[in-house]
Amino acid sequence: MSLREPGYVDLHRRGVLAERARAAREILSCCVLCPRQCRKNRLAGEKGVCRTGARAVVSSFGPHFGEEDPLVGRGGSGTIFFANCNLLCLFCQNFEISHEGEGREASDAELAAVMLALQEEGCENINLVTPSHVVPQILAALDMAAARGLTLPVVYNSSGYDSVATLKLLDGVIDIYMPDFKFWDPAVAETACRAPDYPARAREAIKEMHRQAGNLVLDAGGLARRGLLVRHLALPENLAGTASVMDFLAREISEDTYVNVMAQYHPAGLAANLPGFHRPITREEYKAAVDAALAAGLTRLDRRKRVFAFEWH
Repeated sequence: MSLREPGYVDLHRRGVLAERARAAREILSCCVLCPRQCRKNRLAGEKGVCRTGARAVVSSFGPHFGEEDPLVGRGGSGTIFFANCNLLCLFCQNFEISHEGEGREASDAELAAVMLALQEEGCENINLVTPSHVVPQILAALDMAAARGLTLPVVYNSSGYDSVATLKLLDGVIDIYMPDFKFWDPAVAETACRAPDYPARAREAIKEMHRQAGNLVLDAGGLARRGLLVRHLALPENLAGTASVMDFLAREISEDTYVNVMAQYHPAGLAANLPGFHRPITREEYKAAVDAALAAGLTRLDRRKRVFAFEWH
């Protein structure tokens, strides 16, 4: 496969992308797209944890310059923020979007038009933010957009709470996987998002993403073209279990995994009610998280300047 042509373009030409979209849409009649396994008939208007029916809900879209450097380039990352979420972290820093569903429904054709508009605007990629619950709609839109000339790499920017079966529908479609790995401890995941199976599902999902896309590959200009990029938000009191997460990435994925250890945690949403989540991290806690990544043998760390909103004493 050429770095110049995303895999979904060839899948569209061969009719495979349309077949994948149809297969994914059928799942919506008894939805098991994600690990929540709600089994709601979303085609008939029933809604489960993600509170999304047959159509995706789009909160906003446009070029974004705050993503990792390999995604931004000169034109910015073409982000599409989907409203609602299948994980629903209680401390979510986009609470209005994820929990309150801020946005409007979009048809598959409208979603395709958004992708093409981002390409026309000069964005470097199509960055699908919180896509896990709208994979059928994304596949259908990509098929339509590819027919009209979309050629940008596609980024799957998820919480990591993904089903391997659903990810297999995306094999060859997604160029760049960018999951979070949020928590190692099931008890923390239960407290933070009522998903004690999150650590296990995230490990399975990241293994499948790496199987499909491999390590992150950059072009001559330093832009990501395909591969895996993992985000990990450092949390107060080591609630994220950073050392265990980094050991997993280094030993069971690859020591060449590109990792962004993020420093921007601050209490948001319902964080004030969660033990340990009520305060920002300190510089010392962030340094310990980075040191854990280096100690695990990971060397491809995102190196942008960190901004701390509040110094805890």
